[in-house]
Amino acid sequence: MIVDAVVALLLLVSGVLVLAAATGLLRLPDFALRMHAPALANTLGSWAVTLASVVHLTAATSRLALHHWAIIILLAITVPVTTALLARAGLFRDRSARVAE
Repeated sequence: MIVDAVVALLLLVSGVLVLAAATGLLRLPDFALRMHAPALANTLGSWAVTLASVVHLTAATSRLALHHWAIIILLAITVPVTTALLARAGLFRDRSARVAE
């Protein structure tokens, strides 16, 4: 019963983070500012879901289930790279718009 509560809490935390990211996408005025909300929430939300999965599967199988960490490691590598590429694309777009004016 405690395991279910921990898993539910972690999944709720992840849901709140995703909701905060969506709110940030809608409310923040600039592209550069809008990039930060989903990048941070994606990372933290993914960690919460992965930890919930590890806790649930460890309790269900009575073995330490660590193979789900491969997902979070790949996300931890790809999310910052994607965010940096989006930032460069945004800067390039802004510079191109200024030159065209």
